[in-house]
Amino acid sequence: MIKSLLIANRGEIACRVIRTARQMGVRTVAVYSDADANARHVRLADEAVHIGPSPARESYLVGEKIIAAAKATGAEAIHPGYGFLSENAAFAQAVIDAGLIWVGPKPASIDAMGLKDAAKKLMQAAGVPTTPGYLGENQDPAFLAERAAEIGYPVLIKAVAGGGGKGMRLVEAPADFADALASCQREAAASFGNAHVLIEKYILSPRHIEVQVFGDSHGNVVHLFERDCSLQRRHQKVIEEAPAPGMDEATRQAVCASAVRAAKAVNYEGAGTIEFIADGSGKLSADRIWFMEMNTRLQVEHPVTEEITGVDLVEWQLRVASGEPLPLRQEELAINGWAMEARLYAEDPAKGFLPAIGPLEHLRFGDDLRVDTGVEEGGEVSPFYDPMIAKLVAHGASREVAIERLLAGVDETEVWPVRTNAGFLGLLLEHPDFQSGMVDTGLIGRDLDKLVHAPEPDVEELAEVAALLAASPDIGPWSGAFGFRANAAPRAEARLRDDSGTVHVVALEEIAADEPAREVLTFDAGFARRYALARAEGGAGQSTHDGEILSPMPGKVIAVEVSQSQTVTKGQKLLTLEAMKMEHSLTAPFDGVVAELRAAPGAQVQVEALLVRIEAKDH
Repeated sequence: MIKSLLIANRGEIACRVIRTARQMGVRTVAVYSDADANARHVRLADEAVHIGPSPARESYLVGEKIIAAAKATGAEAIHPGYGFLSENAAFAQAVIDAGLIWVGPKPASIDAMGLKDAAKKLMQAAGVPTTPGYLGENQDPAFLAERAAEIGYPVLIKAVAGGGGKGMRLVEAPADFADALASCQREAAASFGNAHVLIEKYILSPRHIEVQVFGDSHGNVVHLFERDCSLQRRHQKVIEEAPAPGMDEATRQAVCASAVRAAKAVNYEGAGTIEFIADGSGKLSADRIWFMEMNTRLQVEHPVTEEITGVDLVEWQLRVASGEPLPLRQEELAINGWAMEARLYAEDPAKGFLPAIGPLEHLRFGDDLRVDTGVEEGGEVSPFYDPMIAKLVAHGASREVAIERLLAGVDETEVWPVRTNAGFLGLLLEHPDFQSGMVDTGLIGRDLDKLVHAPEPDVEELAEVAALLAASPDIGPWSGAFGFRANAAPRAEARLRDDSGTVHVVALEEIAADEPAREVLTFDAGFARRYALARAEGGAGQSTHDGEILSPMPGKVIAVEVSQSQTVTKGQKLLTLEAMKMEHSLTAPFDGVVAELRAAPGAQVQVEALLVRIEAKDH
């Protein structure tokens, strides 16, 4: 058995691997960049090695640095996690050539499944059903347009070396094919260094079903049943579950058998996932489920498989990499109950899922969940890496119970001041089509407007908050103990401004004369709201905090277009903020005068910091 292990990754997956390694008595070594010097995975490991600057291309993606760190610390093996170098056959070979153990499939297996067109041809030879399409070498636009017409619209153009939703275009009519092809090829060349594409028949109600497979060095391959990952936004998974809703036993056996054949065709060792696309327009059946691609690594959504099988997949990885046979035979594996995973991201769905970064001053998760996370309260979400905060995983005896527990966990999730998609996840879990198991990859897109906006706060919440703000000077911003109820006839009003800029007028029993609290924070169904008493000058319903221009996210002020006391008109640019490698222009909400100017070029600002305050002209 491996005695010491370096994890060539960061965040949640590094913490996940460390947890199992510790249970097995395996010494762990973490690697970290400048941005991760105080990260959770660094503290959890037995030893940690600094490998470079914050950008991944200068640290986590530099294989030579990682191998050197393993040698310097005496680590016997390297676990790549997922992402970064996990499916890089050259890195896997370099690890092996350095005399270290690679915790993953053989480099040849990674190569065999690395290009989508070659993988499909291999699967066809192995008797695995594949989606109708064109996989050839001829990349002439006119020729490809003819093949698309033969396949029948709509079609999907996909980069053969693609991944992560990049290098992919849906084409619904012949007139759109040429532009879509050129765009896809440009993106593929820029992202993967390979402009070649394939063409597939686009399934109108597609479901994304994948099968967890596992092989060892003794020729054994098993499956650990299927997962449904159909809830996606722009080809990125949002909620995953196991088993797949509507999957009968005969279909399950056929699809899982195909997955095992696919793994055996490349002499697969370790954890892998065979991804299928299914026609979700009717009942699931084996003749309408086709091979799509293979992920030659552990998947982000592996916890749902662990929850229904009772298997620790990381433990299996370490045992197989050590030369042991698989711990269980196929007949010893069974499905127990239902599991669901929701990906909690630092992003603002109401603002087009704009990524959010910054300090995690307040962080709480539900008690009845498995939470896999790489962050903690007091830490931060960095602009350099994937903005996932945690994976929230629920298990129950039935799908209904799993949904109920995950919903409760989302409701109990509290994150501030970083914005998250928790409320979006809750609304998605409550969606009637999801509740009934009628899922496909287009569900989120069809109802996006209904899923991204917080419901209006109820009267009780507003009354409780107003009472606290108006009467309790000692209240802190993290209070959630709202016990106030107004029973007497109201004698006054409080004007509450929430952090979206909306002003609510609330009747109160009385307003105390002492100084009110600055703000109160509430959490409900995954949505976080911050309230403050609103000044009168802006008018009810003002969308920009009564003239207060706040930073939408942490970033750098790169230009200030106005000066103190300057007269401005509605829509006039005030300043430009750079955040997450994007520029954001902030404009005047109405005609007025610059009453406060707190922004300066070059300044770093935090989320919702006051930058400019505009007073209306009639003041």
